[in-house]
This record gives sequence, C-alpha cells and structure tokens, in this order.
Amino acid sequence: MIGQLAISKAGHDKDALYVVVGQEKDFVYLCDGRLKTPEKPKKKRLKHVQPINRTVDQALLKKLQNGEKVYAEEIKYALKQYNDRDCRKE
Repeated sequence: MIGQLAISKAGHDKDALYVVVGQEKDFVYLCDGRLKTPEKPKKKRLKHVQPINRTVDQALLKKLQNGEKVYAEEIKYALKQYNDRDCRKE
C-alpha cells in the first residue's frame, strides 16, 4: 500500500488527499507534503482511509519502498499531478 494515494474518510481532515508513506498492522502513515511532512506523517487507522487506484511515479515509489529520504516537495508534486489530471477529466 506504500506509495498509493488515499482519501481520509473520517476526522477533521475528511476528504483530504494523502500519499501513504508507511504501514504497520491496522495503521497507515499519511503525508500531504504541506501540513503532514514525510518527517512527521499522520498516523491513521486503515478503516478511516479510502485508497485510490493510483500510485505515485516510479522514482518516488522506489524511494518510499527503500526507506530513502523523501522531501515534502516530491509529495506535493505527486498530489498536484493527480489533481491536475483529475481536473482535466471533468
């Protein structure tokens, strides 16, 4: 699930778009590159997250899976690409 885009289903951040940067048992760690950076990701229960059938680009995905340093700008860029692509469809 790491590298996948997800939308928050519950909480004060409901409907917010995130990138999954980590996972353990029933929790995922989410990052938006703005308020929740890769250094301090948001911990959220799996049942409160709706995964989207879309992942980040291959370079960022490889960095996330290998545990390499990821910058907030890379996360913001990945989310911006998804939003730009989503807006063009409408």
